[in-house]
Amino acid sequence: MTEPFDAPDVIATKRDRKRLSDEQIDWVVDAYTRDVVAPEQMSALAMAILLNGMDRDEIARWTDAMIASGERMDFSGLSRPTADKHSTGGVGDKITLPLAPLVAACGVAVPQLSGRGLGHTGGTLDKLESIPGWNASLSNEAMMAQLDDVGAVICAAGSGLAPADKKLYALRDVTGTVEAIPLIASSIMSKKIAEGTGALVLDAKVGSGAFMKSEADARELAETMVALGTDAGVTTVALLTDMSTPLGLTAGNAVEVAESVEVLAGGGPADVVELTLALAREMLAAAGKPDIDPAEALADGRAMDVWRRMIAAQGGDPDAALPQAKESHVVIAPTGGTLTRLDALGVGVAAWRLGAGRSRPGEQVQAGAGVVLNAKPGDTVSDGAALMTLHTDEPERFERALAALDGAYDIDAEPGSVPDGSASIVLDRIG
Repeated sequence: MTEPFDAPDVIATKRDRKRLSDEQIDWVVDAYTRDVVAPEQMSALAMAILLNGMDRDEIARWTDAMIASGERMDFSGLSRPTADKHSTGGVGDKITLPLAPLVAACGVAVPQLSGRGLGHTGGTLDKLESIPGWNASLSNEAMMAQLDDVGAVICAAGSGLAPADKKLYALRDVTGTVEAIPLIASSIMSKKIAEGTGALVLDAKVGSGAFMKSEADARELAETMVALGTDAGVTTVALLTDMSTPLGLTAGNAVEVAESVEVLAGGGPADVVELTLALAREMLAAAGKPDIDPAEALADGRAMDVWRRMIAAQGGDPDAALPQAKESHVVIAPTGGTLTRLDALGVGVAAWRLGAGRSRPGEQVQAGAGVVLNAKPGDTVSDGAALMTLHTDEPERFERALAALDGAYDIDAEPGSVPDGSASIVLDRIG
């Protein structure tokens, strides 16, 4: 068959800061899915999009082309409404794990199609795969049956759902083009619209540990995604949330699962609990149940019950011991005082270098690798006390992980410089 366009011409259009036509977009997404456009060509186009941007119409068309590359799911046959959440990615962001069973315990089905780690941010599936036996891959039929029975499912998007995105997602991860707002927005929303959820709550992260470092960029991304969802008939809202400091006290895989179970048991770090409840309230409201208080389902054990059933339904053992890394290294405070800053990016890169993330598509991650924090900003630390503990199976990884933490924290010996620990993690609401 004769192709209607040539990839170099499409690349040059965006390289020269021109608008891609609807026909060019439809063709290049489809041709990349068919392996007509080579990975190096799509890498060049992704970089041109990162550098030169896309207008709203281009992003909408790109999103539609990604959806058209595969199938669409339909949850209208379920006995309860559906709601989903998507985070733009952060450090220590294990919120999906307690959130999905919590919302399900309140009567809303949660079809949570999740991804793997992207750059320095952890992947929900990588975390859950540290649970012995747990399976990320479900057929559409199994997913529907689990939603009907348990009310929540966290799994990989099937190969038939936006296959163009699956290819492009892996490519962006290893070509320095993750941060392109048009590609983030279209990647997330193509999957969520094709997934068929009735309501969607977006957690748009902002800060050093997020892909969007500035509030203006995070707001632009959130507004773009809310518009894409709303135009597609999905009730969509977004919360802008702070990602300058890691969420909770863990960054990694098994260590984050353990912390999530603590939250479901009624404990856990205050920031993780706060954000879990804030997103749960938004999901319940968007699904037509604004009067239900999710805090009650967290306190009385109903959310934990759903968690155990959800993990077991996908072959996992909720009672199994989680993997632990073979080696550990303690980072000690060089002086006493108040920890005033702990950079999320530094911690995220350290966890990644310890083996919690991947540097090329398909690479195995270590279940036990990661960082456990012994202090958070606002805490008083003494000279020589443990600031954090690094975990990995391969001790040669410690050196580069420690390099990522060089300059990633500040300790102030003078009183009066304590950060406000009462500030909300939620910065704004859009939609």
